[in-house]
Amino acid sequence: MKRLILINILFVIVIADAVPRPDDETKQRIIDKDLSEQEHFINSEHNPAYDHDAFLGEEAKTFDKLSPEESTRRLGIIVDKIDKDKDGFVNQEELKDWIQFTQKRYIFDDIDRQWKSHNPEGKETITWTKYKDAIYGFLDENDSTNEDADSENHSYIVMLKRDRRRWSAADQDGDDALSREEFAAFLHPEEYVHMRDIVVEETMHDIDKDNDGKISLSEYIGDMYQKGEEEEPEWVKNEKEHFTAYRDKNGNGFLDFEEVKHWIIPEDFDHAEAEARHLIYEADADSDKKLTKDEIIAKYDVFVGSQATDFGEALGRHDEF
Repeated sequence: MKRLILINILFVIVIADAVPRPDDETKQRIIDKDLSEQEHFINSEHNPAYDHDAFLGEEAKTFDKLSPEESTRRLGIIVDKIDKDKDGFVNQEELKDWIQFTQKRYIFDDIDRQWKSHNPEGKETITWTKYKDAIYGFLDENDSTNEDADSENHSYIVMLKRDRRRWSAADQDGDDALSREEFAAFLHPEEYVHMRDIVVEETMHDIDKDNDGKISLSEYIGDMYQKGEEEEPEWVKNEKEHFTAYRDKNGNGFLDFEEVKHWIIPEDFDHAEAEARHLIYEADADSDKKLTKDEIIAKYDVFVGSQATDFGEALGRHDEF
């Protein structure tokens, strides 16, 4: 009996670590984010550190440890990867695809890891029942239907219901089982157009504390900043101005579904395409609107050069080189 109790406790601990807690959810809600935390322009001058992060994605942090010779060698290997049709040139579309890939590599890795974890048998689909039992198996039937906010498992019940709604949205063929592609949409709905409304619904549910179906200014600010005794930061004042001037399109003091959608899923600007155009402009020595490996390496500092070290960073996966 003691052994059974211990196993159950360990299982709950593992699940608690595996399932994101409500308090851990990111405050960075914008889906079409910039390609780097670096400023794109500094004093009206283009910042090469931005290009560095945009071109290498999350792997950029490992490149500073390399010598210029090694990072240049790896840049050549990267160019070969970008040149998908193997014609000896990197065009704008290939460069855009590469930038998108580097920015989303962690998503691909997460999907692959979780698919294998939930589907060790390698089946074509994962059923809802199997997924629910694996993640929320510690909840009993009474827990899963209990909406009491004082319930010990209330947070997990909320997550279970959210997962159920998201699962149904991802399940395009309606068989209550997800293929790998459907499972990817379930895990990362922000990456799939047909899942965007679910992202908006979940955002509104998170922020709309009084459940009136709209987001007030206080709820909008409260999602990002908890007021303390210190003076209100300047960025909070700026966000309040943005709420009134840009977010609240109809000027009624609240954000409705469409206004929230416009906020977190901005339209009409493709960061990866803009960066690909910029990189070609910087390196295209013969102005033929495509790049050779020599042209790219000649502009080493633009593609992988770190402003801080003059080196740059490369993909840190030894098995890829």
